[in-house]
Amino acid sequence: MALGLAAIWLTPALEKKQVFPMQPIVVTEPGLDPADFMLAPLVVEATNRELLDTLTVSGVIHSSLYNALNESGVGVLPPAARHQLAWSLADIFEYKVDMSRDLRQGDKFHLLVERLQKPNGAIIVNKVLGARLALSGGTNPLEAIKYDTRGATSAQYYDASGVSLRAAFLRAPVAFRRISSIFGSRKHPIFGQWRNHTGTDYAAAEGTPVRAIGDGVVIFAGRKGGYGNMIDIKHRNGMVSRYGHMRNFATGMRPGMKVAMGSTIGYVGMTGWATGPHLHFEIRMNGVAHDPKLALQSKGGEPIPAGERNLFQKMRNQTLASLNESRTTRAAE
Repeated sequence: MALGLAAIWLTPALEKKQVFPMQPIVVTEPGLDPADFMLAPLVVEATNRELLDTLTVSGVIHSSLYNALNESGVGVLPPAARHQLAWSLADIFEYKVDMSRDLRQGDKFHLLVERLQKPNGAIIVNKVLGARLALSGGTNPLEAIKYDTRGATSAQYYDASGVSLRAAFLRAPVAFRRISSIFGSRKHPIFGQWRNHTGTDYAAAEGTPVRAIGDGVVIFAGRKGGYGNMIDIKHRNGMVSRYGHMRNFATGMRPGMKVAMGSTIGYVGMTGWATGPHLHFEIRMNGVAHDPKLALQSKGGEPIPAGERNLFQKMRNQTLASLNESRTTRAAE
């Protein structure tokens, strides 16, 4: 306390300064009225509201689905939303189309999407309300209408006749759909001679999750010759799906283990006779290998409940009308 009082006593008094009030400086130019220099205040209104609208995105595939959607969505969606839209389209038709091997140059797509702008200005695709995919080798386009039945917990898509697109099996065992070889004869990359290749190879980064294409029971999980780390799953219809060259298996993968469609069973690797990381996938019936493209064809799932058919038909008509009005644009090659 004594030191504080001493410091205050010894502090010199500040010198008094005179204060001059300043007038605003007016900038003018001869011949102009003062009104020309009056500025209106800028009002910035903050809001926490989200803006929602719908738009159609259409295009033609000339090199890849990514490039086609990236070109068609310029000006209406940011790059990240365009890329996500490619995955969404693949997910919608994953029971009907293997995007890695069924798409060809000249295939056309039409999408009806719900666009959401958040308060911070970010733009995302909130929902895909409808989709049409016209494969060049097919006679009829594939159509998908989003309709959530009463009590549904996830997005559901139906064809124009009201049958669910969800089938008993997925068309591809990996989400990363870049294919490296197809069913049939090929020159073996290690032995340098032509052999019958009894499945489909999916090139993917090592560690990419491998998913079961349908509900079933594991009947083999281990090392098997040129397959390397391999899993066989037997399904209810007697069909067996085989997955080879895996780096390792998911936890619990052993004979007798029940697996659900879409569940992770292992990870892409390059064990066995493999020159690079990829998944070997094949379908076997009665011990004989079959082309997965033909073996996994399905007519679809359950129909719309009878009590909701009228509501679905109204939604279907509106969705298809919007898709019909969309203009197809050429994607960059």
